Amino acid sequence: MPATILIADDHESSLAGLEGLLSLEGYRVVTARDGETALAEFSRVQPDLLLLDVDMPKLRGTEVCRQIKSNPETLLVPIVLITALTATQDCVAGIEAGADDFLNKPVKREQLIARVRSLLRLKAFTDELERAEVVIFALARSIEGKDPYTQGHCERLADYSARLGEHMGLPAEEIKALRRAGIVHDIGKVAVPDSILLKPSRLTRGEQTILRLHPVVGERICSSLKSFQLVLPIIRHHHEKMNGSGYPDGLRGNQIPLRVRVLQIVDVYDALSTDRPYKPALSAAAALDVMKKEVGKGWWDPEVLAAFEDLIKADECGAQPKALAAAAR
Repeated sequence: MPATILIADDHESSLAGLEGLLSLEGYRVVTARDGETALAEFSRVQPDLLLLDVDMPKLRGTEVCRQIKSNPETLLVPIVLITALTATQDCVAGIEAGADDFLNKPVKREQLIARVRSLLRLKAFTDELERAEVVIFALARSIEGKDPYTQGHCERLADYSARLGEHMGLPAEEIKALRRAGIVHDIGKVAVPDSILLKPSRLTRGEQTILRLHPVVGERICSSLKSFQLVLPIIRHHHEKMNGSGYPDGLRGNQIPLRVRVLQIVDVYDALSTDRPYKPALSAAAALDVMKKEVGKGWWDPEVLAAFEDLIKADECGAQPKALAAAAR
């Protein structure tokens, strides 16, 4: 399928010229004559690239760019702003709005085609990465779907850990990694036979050895995704313990990255506060009491647990998100 390009320009001659050049190159072209129409057409056709005149009626091109780039679901769509050669202020505003490139009027054919091809190659690459991530997430959810007792576990972990990361002031990229890790942290269980994964009774020593390989397998599955570089340590180390008694590497204390310790806390809390074949769900208070005792054994980070307890208490004083409220009942 040819790439779709949305061109927005209120000057008829400029619009027709750009449309003609790109159509001759084999692209599918959609047009708009003002900023509001450009946004509507963007939602309708979901183009691969936008060419926006800066000075348009209703909404300037920079504002259209800002709205698209402020949405996490559309921020990777490349946007080229078209402006006058001397409009330095427009260029500054465009950079601040998140524009990927600029073209000066009058637009030269060779320059236009080169920029469009370059940005579409980049878009194709990011689309491929997104498709790979979708496959990984789907695989992780299929593992969760095998066990009715873990339904919703991945989504809860993604929500809990991201909110706890925000509460603790972690950087945005680590919060994003926590959200992803909440979904994929147990993806390595795809290599664990169902007879072990779903066994209602205690596992034998040999079965435990097989199960304990899943963090390493999970890291290997996701290792080719560069966008997962902050996620990989969470996948590999979410079963480590502060006193070094965890697996697979026996890390101790601060050897375990902070974002791993964040996910560990919410993972344990969710396991304790939801029904399992071998135990009923604990209340929020009872689950926290158990975790405090485990901190005393040297398993979890006491500061992260204290921050999580603060978060739960703050939620109990106000409106709780549905996921947290369900686990806290």
